[in-house]
Amino acid sequence: QVQLVESGGGLVQAGGSLRLSCAASGAILSGSMFSIVSMNWYRQAPGKQRELVAGISGGGGTNYADSVEGRFTISRDNAKNTVYLQMNSLKSEDTAVYYCNAIVRGYSYWGKGTQVTVSA
Repeated sequence: QVQLVESGGGLVQAGGSLRLSCAASGAILSGSMFSIVSMNWYRQAPGKQRELVAGISGGGGTNYADSVEGRFTISRDNAKNTVYLQMNSLKSEDTAVYYCNAIVRGYSYWGKGTQVTVSA
């Protein structure tokens, strides 16, 4: 089993910044296992489907949704089993619940999410 705990959400004005964190734990992540796990951030706004925001592979390769490219940065600290999402120049349309996702040995694990609200 893998447990994912997100933090860092909150209320911010448009143009502001937030940094989300996702701490991963579980026996399956012992040793250096986390370093090869693909980690992703998704978000879900009210009335909309959950969408991929950003992903980072075990090798450090990253990918972003077009809507956040150039504003958001995903990174990881393998020593802390943690992945981050730095969000800059936030817009009202970034308001959503943000979820951390891990793909481990073919299984997909999810955190409970953290609310990000951007006021106009």
